[in-house]
Amino acid sequence: MPTEMKRPVIVIGGPTASGKSATALDVAQEFDGVIINADSMQVYEALRIVTARPSVEDEKLVPHRLYGVMDASETCSAGYWEKLCIAEIEKAWAQGKLPVVTGGTGLYIKTLVDGISQLPPIPDDIRNTIRARGDAEGVEALYAELQEKDSEMAARLKPRDRQRICRALEVLSATGKSLAQLQREIKPTPSLSAAYMTHVVMPERSILYERCDQRFDLMIQAGAVEEVAALEKRNLDAKLPIMKALGVPELLRYVRGEVTLEEAKTLAQMQTRRFAKRQCTWFKNQINQCEIHHTQYSESLRDQIYKKIRQFLLTHTD
Repeated sequence: MPTEMKRPVIVIGGPTASGKSATALDVAQEFDGVIINADSMQVYEALRIVTARPSVEDEKLVPHRLYGVMDASETCSAGYWEKLCIAEIEKAWAQGKLPVVTGGTGLYIKTLVDGISQLPPIPDDIRNTIRARGDAEGVEALYAELQEKDSEMAARLKPRDRQRICRALEVLSATGKSLAQLQREIKPTPSLSAAYMTHVVMPERSILYERCDQRFDLMIQAGAVEEVAALEKRNLDAKLPIMKALGVPELLRYVRGEVTLEEAKTLAQMQTRRFAKRQCTWFKNQINQCEIHHTQYSESLRDQIYKKIRQFLLTHTD
């Protein structure tokens, strides 16, 4: 029997301020697509400006999915996002449209395309105990324990990466095995059978950094301070993902009167550049079978991408 043809999904990735959203919008318009968000901060309803979500005008041009769908008080793991994304991909296929997944959260994209290791569930009592110890003793004590009990995972993690340190200790306590060992033993498999074509827009670093700086200036002008001030009034837990979104910690300090707006802006721009650099490294090293475009998005690049997508669709559509 002939093998079943896998249906197509286009993935447009890249660091912040790279032009990937414009790329995805053009692709979706050209190929009757639905844009599906793969940015871990753009899932939140509260921060349209600060997270650089697509404009209302852009959202009217083609369907946009998974933008602003979660409350600031919630968290969105890669596994949870994957379930939401697969549901939207299947809806797009059912409507005869091309799914165009776009965002800068490399882990989301990798989870969708390559799958994730299905680790054993962690009992609530173990999770709660370790998290409570983190609150009482501090992340330094947890990291020291991880170094002693699981030096391989400790070497992979930053000493103040509380979330991942807790996760590694939880897995060790629940299974008696290192998270690194389990990841080797349990091979990831994609949850969705699909044919993926991935393009990564990655301008040269000097251009990318300039765009990062310009973007934050525009955010301030568009009302980013007011957006963060509204978030501050909710008195949310500082450990929530949304409270760590690019620009939020710095603008919170301004809202609280701890720094001037110029100081907050300078700090946020620096953090954004550093984050963009880390994203570039991730996409280069972690995303398999992708085409990286080391240039700004332009008509020339657009036409190149269109040509490749047309060729791809010839063999992956009925």
